[in-house]
Amino acid sequence: IKNLNIAALSTAFSIIMILSSCQKSTPSVVVEKKDEKICLSDTMSRMVKIDSAQLTDITDELKLSGEVSFDENKVVKVFPFASGQVLEVKVSVGDRVSKGQTLAVIKSADVAGSYADLNSSKTSISMAQRTLQKAETLFKNGLGSEREVTEAQQNLEMAQKSSSKISEQISITGNGQTSAGGTSIISAPRSGYVLEKKINPGMFVRPDNTDNLFTVGDFDDVWVWANVYETDISKVKVGYNAKVTTLAYPDKVFVGKIDKISAILDPQAKVMKARISLPNPGLMLKPEMFTNVMIENKEGIKAVSIPARALVSENGRTYVVAYNGECDMSIREVSILKMVRDRAYISSGLKAGEKVISQHQILLFRQLSEK
Repeated sequence: IKNLNIAALSTAFSIIMILSSCQKSTPSVVVEKKDEKICLSDTMSRMVKIDSAQLTDITDELKLSGEVSFDENKVVKVFPFASGQVLEVKVSVGDRVSKGQTLAVIKSADVAGSYADLNSSKTSISMAQRTLQKAETLFKNGLGSEREVTEAQQNLEMAQKSSSKISEQISITGNGQTSAGGTSIISAPRSGYVLEKKINPGMFVRPDNTDNLFTVGDFDDVWVWANVYETDISKVKVGYNAKVTTLAYPDKVFVGKIDKISAILDPQAKVMKARISLPNPGLMLKPEMFTNVMIENKEGIKAVSIPARALVSENGRTYVVAYNGECDMSIREVSILKMVRDRAYISSGLKAGEKVISQHQILLFRQLSEK
C-alpha cells in the first residue's frame, strides 16, 4: 500500500510539472492590462501591422471572356481577280512576306481569253490605221469624202479604247503579273505575315467565289473582343482600362483600353462585343486565342478604403480594430460598400486618416471583446 501511495504521488507530481511546462511554453501575454486598459506588449507590437484608412476613388472590376483578333486596320485580305486552277502555293501561314512577293500561281482561262482579246484589239487597231491612211490619201486626191476620213478616225479611236480597256483588265488581274499562256500571279499587297491561307495546289477557284485566298498583315497590335452579357452592359464604357491574360501566358498581363463597343448584341451568343486595342510585344498573342479580360474603371466616386485583411467577421457583422495608441484601441463596426481585390471600401464606421490594425488583429479583437 505504501508503495502504491508513493507511485500515485509521483504520477500526480509529473502531471503537474507537464502542465506547468506547457503553460510556460505559451507566449506570456499577447496584451497587457495597465490601469484596466489593454495595451500592446512588446512582442505583440512587433507582430501587428498598422494601416491608415484612405479616401480613394472607388475602383470597379468586371471579369469577362474574350478572343484575340487581327487589328483589321493592319491586315489586307487577298481576293482572286480571275477563276482557274491553282498551280502553286508558295507560302504557308505564319510566313513573313514582302510587298509584291508571289503567294500563288493560278492557271486561268479568263486570263488567256483576255490576252486573246488584246491581240484581236491590236489587229483591229492596225486595220483601222490603214483604213484611215487610205481615206486621207483619197481625200487629198479628191477621190474621197471628208465623211469617210471622219468615220475612219472614229473607228481607230474605238479600237484604241477597246485595247486600252483590255490592257487595264489584264493589269488588274494578278497585279499585272500575267502571261499570254493564261497564268495569273497572286502577290502580297503589303509586307507582313501570312495570317490566313485558304487554297492549296490543284484547287479550282470558281468565278463566283467570294472568299479571300490569303490574309496578309502584321499583328504588332491586336484586338481582343470581350463578351459582355446584358447584366454587365452598364459597367462597360469606351476608355475603360482592360487587363488581358491567356492560358498560354498565365503570368503575363497585357494592358489596353476599350476603344469600341458594339451597338447590338450578337444574335447567336446573346452578348455585346467590346473591342480592346493593345500592343502585342514579341507577337505572343495569336489570333483566335481565348483570353480572360478584367475591365477596370474608376467611377469618380470617392470612399474610405482599407486593406481587406483588416476586417474581422463576427456573427454576420464586420468589425475592425481601431488604433489610436498602444493603450488606446477599440472595436469598431463598419459597413462595407464594395470589395475590390485586396481593398475594402467602407460606407460607415471609419473616417479617412484613422488607423486600423491589419495583421494579427483577431487576437486583439478577442481581448477587447472580453473587456
